[in-house]
Amino acid sequence: MSRLTIALAQINTRLGVPEANLEKHLALIEEARRAGADLLVFPELSLTGYVLQDLAPEVAHRPTHDDPLFAPLLQASKGLDVMVGFVEEGPRHRFYIATAYLSAGAVVHVHRKVYLPTYGLFDEGRFFAWGDEVRAFDTRFGRVGMLICEDFWHASPPYLLWLDGADILLFASASPGRGLSDAPQLESARWVERINRAYASLFTVFVAHANRVGFEDGLHFWGGSTVFDPNGELLAQAPYEDEALILQELDLRELHRVRARLPLLRDERTALVQRELARILAQPNRLR
Repeated sequence: MSRLTIALAQINTRLGVPEANLEKHLALIEEARRAGADLLVFPELSLTGYVLQDLAPEVAHRPTHDDPLFAPLLQASKGLDVMVGFVEEGPRHRFYIATAYLSAGAVVHVHRKVYLPTYGLFDEGRFFAWGDEVRAFDTRFGRVGMLICEDFWHASPPYLLWLDGADILLFASASPGRGLSDAPQLESARWVERINRAYASLFTVFVAHANRVGFEDGLHFWGGSTVFDPNGELLAQAPYEDEALILQELDLRELHRVRARLPLLRDERTALVQRELARILAQPNRLR
């Protein structure tokens, strides 16, 4: 495929009520399908809400065909690809913040959040286990990578996905508003938009970021979901504060044009990175 119409579902969710959130997902999937979307991306924990704490085990699911939450989502994915956020229960009853990529009635890939912020207003490390894999995966649009919120505040996960072949990075977040700014957006929004643009430019990839909106247990989620192209140019942006479904066509041939002009991927020296990381890690106290 040379073109992909991506949709971002910037939504508010009901905390701890996945059945109600499921109905909203199914309605938006149908709306996006009718509008011509090929892929629909939902925010972090879109099926459960964010401030779950002790509720996490109660709302956890497994992305299987016999799961009551995922069975209708898998059926709906026969009309377009879907990325959803949920709490995954692992085989040994650990609980993860996760995203699942669904296509043609099947689970293509699940990403478990690698970095769990447990500082300031965040408390994820108390209630969730961390993922320990960062993998790209194949779709009918090409190779894709998924990350969740704090994952893309660290440089290594997007870098690993880039080296693993991802040409489209899908970011999901439940980013609370923090900091005042003279600009039209909050300081936290400004920072997120800057790093999304930077990753698109540095890795010459498409970056699509779905953020949630609304208020939950004292937190304010600001929205502002975006799509950037491999030049780092902003292609689309959802409004701040309001729920929205936005669509944007991506010309995948832009990857060829940008990388022919700017061969950063070709010239990346991965053996040097591996050697220098080994050297740094071998030195006691270097990373403390």
